[in-house]
Formats: sequence, C-alpha cells, structure tokens
Amino acid sequence: MGGFIETNDTLQITTEQGFPVDILNLENHQKTPITLDDVKDKVFEFHGKSNARIFHPAPNRNFLVHNIDGKWIYWGKILMIEQTISWDGKEHKTSGKYKIIQIYDPEYQIQITKNETNPGKSYF
Repeated sequence: MGGFIETNDTLQITTEQGFPVDILNLENHQKTPITLDDVKDKVFEFHGKSNARIFHPAPNRNFLVHNIDGKWIYWGKILMIEQTISWDGKEHKTSGKYKIIQIYDPEYQIQITKNETNPGKSYF
C-alpha cells in the first residue's frame, strides 16, 4: 500500500490556519512598509493545512503566501524550522513553525503576486 505526500516550496495559508495578520497587514504595509526588523527573531506557527505536505526544510527557502478567500498575496520568504503531519481519523493535516527571512516591499509584492499566481488567483 502506498501513500501520497505533497512537496511544496510555498506556504500558502489562511488567517484561520495561522497567517500572522496582526503583523503582516496589507493596508498598513502599503502605507508604511513592514521590514525584516519588525519580525526579527519571531517564530510563527501554522496549523490545519490539508494533506500530508513536506516543505523545503531550512536552510532552503519557501515562499509565504496569504490566502484570502481563495486569492493569494505573496509576502516574502521563510525558513521552515519545524513540520508535523498528523492524522485526525479522516485525513492528514500539516502544521509547523517558520521564520520570515525576507519581506517584499509593497510594489514588488504586487508584481510578484500578479506574476506567480495562477490565472484568477491573484489578490491584486
């Protein structure tokens, strides 16, 4: 019997899954850009990502994307420092911890989001 594990280079999560909207707020970022100093030494957590997933482990980078009602916003790059795959009796869920290593400036954030998302998925 085999199993399925998805490999990802993008952590795309919703607010409910733990996206840190208290710090990475788009409206605030567009007025006064958030910098790496604002998140330095912080460890962030996510939970409840569907399926068994393996993200690129540190020191390799992953992209950080906020999913808002199915629309994506690229925020920068992260290092995945911990990953857990669990079984709830019905399906696998992936959780983990990461550190932010780059935050895109607002102008570049719009450009990369438009260029890297699938048609119809860009927030912008």
